[in-house]
Amino acid sequence: MSRVQSKSPLSETAPHILVVDDDRRLRELLTRYLGDHGFRVTSAKDAADARAIMQMFVFDGIVLDVMMPGENGFDFARSVRKTIDIPILMLTALSQTDDRVRGLETGVDDYLTKPFEPRELLLRINNMMRRVAVASALEKAPTLPENVNFGQMSFHLERRELRANGNVIRLTDRERELLFLLASRLGEVVPRDDISMGDQANERTVDVQINRLRRKIETDPANPLHLQTVRGIGYRLLID
Repeated sequence: MSRVQSKSPLSETAPHILVVDDDRRLRELLTRYLGDHGFRVTSAKDAADARAIMQMFVFDGIVLDVMMPGENGFDFARSVRKTIDIPILMLTALSQTDDRVRGLETGVDDYLTKPFEPRELLLRINNMMRRVAVASALEKAPTLPENVNFGQMSFHLERRELRANGNVIRLTDRERELLFLLASRLGEVVPRDDISMGDQANERTVDVQINRLRRKIETDPANPLHLQTVRGIGYRLLID
């Protein structure tokens, strides 16, 4: 069994990724790279190896190669989807549209063609994990209000739409996700780690993202009334 794990001293709460690829060099590269960016990583050389490992560990996401000896990535993803709801990013040297569609039809969440830049893979994994977190938050909070109102602002949670005095305020995708996360946990302190998804690189940009959002929702961003910092912990959104 191939079970290469990241050696970085990471928290047990850091997201745990399973990398499944028959290319040993690529497995080792991704293990090191993702480990350096805040993930715990375990690798497998094929589908059978991955199944054995999944009996021992719980994972938060899978990076899966298509072309492997034995069971291919399409079939493995399809079988995993029957029992586990886990985000899957598929890697492949195949670039035809039909192959991409086939991968998505098996239930994978994203698709990346080889060769690729490790940084792009990291961004796609983080985006995939955020989408899952947002969907999970929505499922766990079926009684969320339709709108959250604060000051002159109104945020529609289902549409992720922010308005000021009835006028739509343009938000970036990241600002929209961030505001939804805060609004869905209204009044609660949202830890910085939840906002950064456990990624140390993203954690360094959290303050920048919060400040940009404050400029859109606060009358005086330097003295925020609604998007408040809880020193040493995180942030919370308060209504009037």
